[in-house]
Amino acid sequence: MLEQVDLKVRLTREEYARQVTPLQNQLHLLGYQVYEQKRPVLMVFEGWDAAGKGGAIKRLTEKLDPRGYVVWPIAAPSGDDKNRHYLYRFWRRLPEQGQIVLFDRSWYGRVLVERVEGYCNEATWTRAFSEINQFERELVEFGTIVFKFWMQISQVEQLRRFKERERTNYKQWKLTEEDWRNRGKWADYEHAVEDMLLKTSTHIAPWTVVEANDKLHARVKVLKTVVSKLKLELG
Repeated sequence: MLEQVDLKVRLTREEYARQVTPLQNQLHLLGYQVYEQKRPVLMVFEGWDAAGKGGAIKRLTEKLDPRGYVVWPIAAPSGDDKNRHYLYRFWRRLPEQGQIVLFDRSWYGRVLVERVEGYCNEATWTRAFSEINQFERELVEFGTIVFKFWMQISQVEQLRRFKERERTNYKQWKLTEEDWRNRGKWADYEHAVEDMLLKTSTHIAPWTVVEANDKLHARVKVLKTVVSKLKLELG
C-alpha cells in the first residue's frame, strides 16, 4: 500500500502561497461553524519521525480562534495514565461540543510503537484493532467529525531531515537517539503501518495518506482535506 504512494509530488513556493491563505481563511470560518453547531472535531496525526506532523498542525491552527482548539502532543504514558486502559488518557482529552482537538500521535501507538518495540504482547496489540474501530465508531455516532492523517515520507528523505536537524542549532532538540533507533527498524514499522491502515481505515473513519516528502504539498493536502470534509459535515 505505502509503495504505491507517489512521493514525487511537489508544490512550488508560488503555488503554495496561492493556496494556503485562502484555505486557512475558509478553515477560520468553518471553525466558527464548528462552535455554532456544537460539533466536536477530532484530528489524529501519525507518521514517520520527521514527517512534518508539527508543521501541518501549525498551518491548520494558524488562523483558528485559539479558544476553539487544543493540541495534545502524545508521548509514553505516565502516572495515572500508565495504570489504566490505554484508551483512558484519550477519552479524557476528547473534544467538547464545538471544539477542535488535534492529537500529535495517538492511540495508534498501541499498534505501532508498542507492537514493534514489544511493549505489549501479540494478543494485546491484535485486540487493539477492534477496540480502536469501536472507539472511533462511538465517537462518530455521537456526532464527532474525525480526521486521521498518516504522513508518509521515504527513508532517503527522513535521513536528509535528520541530518538537517543535526547541523541546525535550533532544530537539534527535535532529534533523539530514539529517532535513530526507530529508523533502524524501518521494515518492522512499515509492516505495522500497513496492518494499521488496512484494519482501521473504515468507511466512517478513513485514513488519509499524505505524500509528505514535499512539506508544502503535505500542508496543502491536509488543509484541503479538512476544509472539504468540514464543509460537507457542517452543510
